[in-house]
Amino acid sequence: MINRFIYGVDQLSKMVGHAFAWCIIILTFGTSFEVFMRYVLNDPTSWAFDFSYLMYGGLFFMAGAYTLSRNGHVRGDFIYRMWPPRGQAIIEITLYVLFFFPGVLALMYAGWNYGYEAFRIREVSVNSPVGVPVWQLKLLIPFGAALLAIQGVAEVLRCIMCMRDNRWPQRLHDVEELEDVLMEQYAGGGAAQQESAK
Repeated sequence: MINRFIYGVDQLSKMVGHAFAWCIIILTFGTSFEVFMRYVLNDPTSWAFDFSYLMYGGLFFMAGAYTLSRNGHVRGDFIYRMWPPRGQAIIEITLYVLFFFPGVLALMYAGWNYGYEAFRIREVSVNSPVGVPVWQLKLLIPFGAALLAIQGVAEVLRCIMCMRDNRWPQRLHDVEELEDVLMEQYAGGGAAQQESAK
């Protein structure tokens, strides 16, 4: 039952993260268009700055849960990684309770008021004369925080399972860090060279 819940939450975070990853492609084309307009035609657009922070902001808010589900957030783990899994899980669950959930729940609460007010007045950007609407981005804040909170519950359940079994439950993998791929290739290549030397 716990595994099924964790898997379902991970899948939800994956779907949302993959959907908002398209913001990178849209941002790339938009920025390239702006560079072309500005430096080739000498006719810069009035919406490029707003467009870039809307795309990046949407990606940032909505991909946080996905990153958490893949254990991809930055941490200083030079000591932590040498501890046994049970010790890691105890530290993790303590930090989730003391820092993560209070911060994320506060972001949900404050973000809802902030986003709803922006939606109510149909807020537009003050950075350009075009008046690009920005209320959609502000309305994403509580939804991104809610996804983070749900993923945080799944992470706490992972910690509980790790404290029970003294090993971390398996995570979904859809992308691999280049460093991990290279280390695996090097380890495989090193083993193959040793075998051929024999």
